[in-house]
Amino acid sequence: MDRTERFYKIEHLIRSRGCVSFAELIEALEVSPATLKRDLAYLRERLDAPIEYDASDNGYRFGQQSRGGRHELPGVWFNEAELHALLTMQQMLAGLDEQGANGVVGRHLQPMFDKITGMLGVDMAEADELRRRVKLIGTARRRMASDSFETVGSAVVKRKRLAIRYRKKRDVAGSDREVSPQRLVHHRHAWYLDAWCHASDAYRRFALDGIEAATLLDAAAKPVSLAELEAELDQGYGIFAGGTPRQAELVFSAEAAAWVSREEWHPAQQSEFQPDGRWRLRLPYVDDTELLMDLLRHAGQVEVLGPPALREAYAQRLRQAVAAL
Repeated sequence: MDRTERFYKIEHLIRSRGCVSFAELIEALEVSPATLKRDLAYLRERLDAPIEYDASDNGYRFGQQSRGGRHELPGVWFNEAELHALLTMQQMLAGLDEQGANGVVGRHLQPMFDKITGMLGVDMAEADELRRRVKLIGTARRRMASDSFETVGSAVVKRKRLAIRYRKKRDVAGSDREVSPQRLVHHRHAWYLDAWCHASDAYRRFALDGIEAATLLDAAAKPVSLAELEAELDQGYGIFAGGTPRQAELVFSAEAAAWVSREEWHPAQQSEFQPDGRWRLRLPYVDDTELLMDLLRHAGQVEVLGPPALREAYAQRLRQAVAAL
């Protein structure tokens, strides 16, 4: 068995028997005395396991530290390959964190990842080298105040209302609102808050970089089911929510289809290949702002079949682009 499995077995033996002798551990684990000594030292020093030697019973047991509550080794059910995967995920999370929340998420999770590093049996330099092997490249990152992110996140978890000062783009004055937070959304390097706005008496999606100040209130948030929230805010395209859904119908050239057909533009999309190799895509949207941005990435390779308003808006964007040359 590998070292992670030995840790789990040591934990199980001490818990089930109360006190286990060194000889019994050697027999159960089938390791050398030197290996067992290293395992016990590692459990105590790196994983904070309160294992003590009881001279009167000539064995090992959990000491005073664990009697106030059940001791659990963090992540003992992971093998070493899975622990390496978790460290890779940590690097991905750190990249995501740097792009939007000023390191708030990673800072709170760092103690857990330090434990994972310890279970791998590598030093911090080796762990850092492993994490550097995963790189996230992001552009147009949008920053926010870290205290606002923490306050908003706390309100979502605690199901409490928030008083926020919110400024939309091109909104000079801004506005004060009381909202019932429902969930946090990360989209294209930016964070958003889905909430019930008590001033508008409706669901709203707020960009966190537009929240200039946030105060946690004592009042409980308005209870909303996730099904209702998704029905209201997840019907559009991209981050734009609310309004009457419309159906876009697009046809991509055979050249573009080789790549675009592998992408998910919307969870409810419908698509099919045409006999000539082109790719036909139908998807819902409520606001064409983000959809037009994505269509312009494929200018010359996509035809907008409908609706007429989207077709005209796309043509107008193309004309403006040409005029700007």
